Amino acid sequence: TLEAPRQAPALTNLTQEEMLAQLQKGIRHEVLEGNVGYLRVDDIPSQEVVSKLGGFLVASVWRKLMGTSALVLDLRHCTGGHISGIPYIISYLHPGNTVLHVDTIYDRPSNTTTEIWTLPQVLGERYSADKDVVVLTSGHTGGVAEDITYILKQMRRAIVVGERTVGGALDLQKLRIGQSDFFLTVPVSRSLGPLGGGSQTWEGSGVLPCVGTPAEQALEKALAILTLRRALPGVVRRLQEALQAYYTLVDRVPTLLHHLANMDFSAVVSEEDLVTKLNAGLQTVSEDPRLLVRAVKPKETSSGPEVGNDDPPEVVPTVPGAEEARQALVLSMFQVSVLPGNVG
Repeated sequence: TLEAPRQAPALTNLTQEEMLAQLQKGIRHEVLEGNVGYLRVDDIPSQEVVSKLGGFLVASVWRKLMGTSALVLDLRHCTGGHISGIPYIISYLHPGNTVLHVDTIYDRPSNTTTEIWTLPQVLGERYSADKDVVVLTSGHTGGVAEDITYILKQMRRAIVVGERTVGGALDLQKLRIGQSDFFLTVPVSRSLGPLGGGSQTWEGSGVLPCVGTPAEQALEKALAILTLRRALPGVVRRLQEALQAYYTLVDRVPTLLHHLANMDFSAVVSEEDLVTKLNAGLQTVSEDPRLLVRAVKPKETSSGPEVGNDDPPEVVPTVPGAEEARQALVLSMFQVSVLPGNVG
């Protein structure tokens, strides 16, 4: 693209106080209803910035989110950042018992490749691998933020909710065109994998969300998904209790209970997903197509949603006393005739 140059101060050229002020503008956090942590990052800080201000970030931001039951990482407004900051964000969401090779970056000007690995140690604590993480994206999410989103998605560490990302570049360089006042913006670095297998990356095409929704509705959708996922253990427990108490093929119950206890619900993001997964699993294990789970929406009443029995009340027919009325009732319920060949 051709554009006039824009000068933006580099964080590393600022004093520590100025660096801190800039960093606070690009990072916001709070704890939402349901004990869901919310972290909005609008610019990915560099390794140098994190090394200087890491203690502040851990004390003032990260520690306040550690006790939450799930985390929303909002990258909808993140259009860039520093490649060297990628390992820090990934590492805080990755278990510390192993190091993982998450990407290889090729830089054209220097003709070099750099491998990106998770960090063996981090300042403070890592976010528990047992807790859900949702990444919010928009059509403006670009560059380094896209790479972080892609890595977390391929690791199956996060559910991506929102819009397909822009499909930008990891690093851009402005080249002056002759002696004019115009500059050419050129992508100079690209991601080579390895989590995506190396054959395809997100650059050019963007990162496709797990759950597509307009960016302005992404947070609301994410919270609904987390509410469902928070209810999953209770749903499975009640299903196990129902099988133990009511299922007639008693000899198959232990196998069904074992299957339910070991099911992987990491990809479940809706009631429809849950019902499909449960039915496929239960029917395969039991070999019984009659064993069905279904979701029933609560009915609305004049005073609000009805709480209690979801099934319609049973209608018990009454038998009329008059003979003619009884005959009419029988005729309405049965049709009798003799077919050709004396077939009743």
